[in-house]
Amino acid sequence: MADRSLAQILAQLKQAPQMSYPEASALLSKAKLILLSLKALTPTSSTPPNLLALARETYEQGALFSIRAKNADAFTRYVQQLQPFYELPSVTLPPNIPERNKVTGLSLLLLLTQGRYAEFHSELESLANRDGGGTDVEGDRYLGYPVRLERWLMEGSYDRVWKAMKSSEVPCDEYSVFSEILKNQIRSEIASSSERAYPSLPISSTKSLLFLNSEGEVIQFAKHRGWVVKEGHIYFPNTAADGSEDGAYAKDVSQMIMENTLGYARELETIV
Repeated sequence: MADRSLAQILAQLKQAPQMSYPEASALLSKAKLILLSLKALTPTSSTPPNLLALARETYEQGALFSIRAKNADAFTRYVQQLQPFYELPSVTLPPNIPERNKVTGLSLLLLLTQGRYAEFHSELESLANRDGGGTDVEGDRYLGYPVRLERWLMEGSYDRVWKAMKSSEVPCDEYSVFSEILKNQIRSEIASSSERAYPSLPISSTKSLLFLNSEGEVIQFAKHRGWVVKEGHIYFPNTAADGSEDGAYAKDVSQMIMENTLGYARELETIV
């Protein structure tokens, strides 16, 4: 009877992904109380396989609802509770690979947006060794997405990242939660590279460069960065004034990144 009630709660959660977070949390709390009564909150050797599957699904639903609500702490707790279930041998609990990879991919995206690169790469290493090294990380719909984003961010290929964040490219709705965070990070990186690469830029070019919608947004962004706006131009502080080889190299790289990004932004404007 209790496991039937648990299954009904999970069906409610899965059928209404847009349910409010307080409502979902209330249902998840009921589900966890049932698991507690069944002694299935954590996996044991005596836990029946059907209860293991229901418990795993409960935590997965909790993780997904937490991300939709942008509650990173709750998401992290659910991921931690899922790990013992994910580590069970397949003879004990057959794996649900798509759902596991979705949650894992979201966890990678969270690490990426928080700048926790060491943990990101540590998680990638564990994924590469998962299931005896048989996991195709890059080829997976959910796992490959954050891997590509991280590589492009490290390369400064912001145009590729921006294109990948279009709704048609995002693996599922939960992943799009991170798009705005990444867009702000990219704007900050482009702004820093612009300061190194140029003494000034026209406002119109800066709008395209930063993927902003209006010149008014450019002026607002410029004020936030401490840039000078004068006679239709943005003037950057001279952050690469030293004549060292490192400074010159940084300027060359920044200029190349900016030219690539500007080219992509202009292509976008042409298409629109």
